[in-house]
Amino acid sequence: MTPTAHLDTFANDNLPPRSLWPELRFDLAELSYPDRLNCAVELLDKMVAGGHAQSPAIHGADASWTYQQLLEKVDRIAHVLKDDLKLVPGNRVLLRGANNPMMAACVLAVWKAGCIAVPTMPLLRAKELATIIDLAKVDAVLCADDLKEEIAGAMAKSPVPAGALYFNAAGADALEALMAAKPASFDAVDTSAEDVCIIGFTSGTTGRPKGTMHFHRDIMVICDCFPRSMLKVQASDIFIGTPPLAFTFGLGGLLLFPLRYGACAVLLEKMTPALLLAAIARYRATICFTAPTFYRQMAPLAHEHDLSSLTRTVSAGEALPLATRISWQQATGLAMIDGIGATEMLHIFISAAGDDIRPGATGKPIPGYQACIIDENGEQAGPGVTGRLAVKGPTGCRYLADPRQADYVHNGWNLTGDAYQVDADGYYWYQARTDDMIISAGYNIAGPEVEDALLLHPLVTECGVVGCPDEERGQVVLAYVVLKAGTEGTPELAKELQDFVKRTVAPYKYPRKIEFRSSLPRTGTGKLQRFVLRQEATGQN
Repeated sequence: MTPTAHLDTFANDNLPPRSLWPELRFDLAELSYPDRLNCAVELLDKMVAGGHAQSPAIHGADASWTYQQLLEKVDRIAHVLKDDLKLVPGNRVLLRGANNPMMAACVLAVWKAGCIAVPTMPLLRAKELATIIDLAKVDAVLCADDLKEEIAGAMAKSPVPAGALYFNAAGADALEALMAAKPASFDAVDTSAEDVCIIGFTSGTTGRPKGTMHFHRDIMVICDCFPRSMLKVQASDIFIGTPPLAFTFGLGGLLLFPLRYGACAVLLEKMTPALLLAAIARYRATICFTAPTFYRQMAPLAHEHDLSSLTRTVSAGEALPLATRISWQQATGLAMIDGIGATEMLHIFISAAGDDIRPGATGKPIPGYQACIIDENGEQAGPGVTGRLAVKGPTGCRYLADPRQADYVHNGWNLTGDAYQVDADGYYWYQARTDDMIISAGYNIAGPEVEDALLLHPLVTECGVVGCPDEERGQVVLAYVVLKAGTEGTPELAKELQDFVKRTVAPYKYPRKIEFRSSLPRTGTGKLQRFVLRQEATGQN
């Protein structure tokens, strides 16, 4: 490891011992990087120098910036971090904002100044933000002005030494006003490839968040794996989607990947399915990133919009139901590129595109990664066995001072917490999160499989399936169901849904209990919070 550029060594001091790291593999030629590396320079300065200065980099609702304009914004912000906030390399900067150009510029400026970005979801509240501030020992905050209330509440609980600056704001103390007085060029900090540049906190499907620590090199790795092999990105591509930049799925798909290839990103706030479809048509987007729930809701509206520019659609964040894949392809003619990633791995590591897509399967390990199934004895399992998904490659789990590191890494493999099967052709088939398996009367039932069956019914919009305690069977399958607008949840309809599932999958998997809801609990990234449903089902809340 080359010497760190960090004067504040908190991040390095709180990495897990190397003995607890997963095995890192750099099997592709394009994953060979120099020892000194600043990812902001690679993604922005070098793209400007390489001929993209006047190419569009980011479209926002109120502004569009070329690569040269984005570079100047980033450099001015970096000066503010150094001069006004008195930050030094290795300091942590909490970032808070919806998807917009200034949020993107702030992320890149933090990296260029040698600091560590701590992105946070716009929906987080003061209590959750205070936890992150404490865990990451945050030194400063850059926050969108319209989200300042919760930050103020968090800082009242956990003071931040350098304080907070607010962007997308007016006034002499706004970030924009401070930027205006700064030079439009900044000499990037000469960081090590293995200097931590981001602490991404898990999105909360399992309770207390974990801080995942990634290097400047890791940022470049994800840009040179999934988008290169699965998307085959060109400079002419225009990326659009919904995942927040605070979510690594969104950070990669809506900022890092476009910049790496000289392409363009569309960053818009508060998207609905209808607004996303309209934006695809308006900006002539070619690549879309969003979650299965959005694709399911967009499918019946697709015919109302000109989507002829769209050539690739990527689904991740949660399992893609087969019914959603089918409805989207019928509506658009596009075969969904499914993928599984993890905050711990930074981005997608199993996927398939084009002729390699096998409907129902997530795909195969993408070039640069390996995967296997670990059985209940901790051994690698063959085809057809349900077990824990294990993966290794050029990125991997390094938790911030968290004993759960030992749970995630096993003999050099990253254990993602997903139950999968692999078939004889090497395709990986999602079964459930490992804590979503329901054991009823001796049968193992994967909750997502029952959800897939329910979603095939024309009156079901959303559903979540969990195990409910039962004296006779140990557990029974309980389905929380959201119906299409105007549909009443009656006992007769519940019986119809039960019979429908029995005809769709093995009858023992049908939901013996159905509760109708107006909505389901989800994280800020759109993931279904099954742990909340499990708590309800077991009377824990």
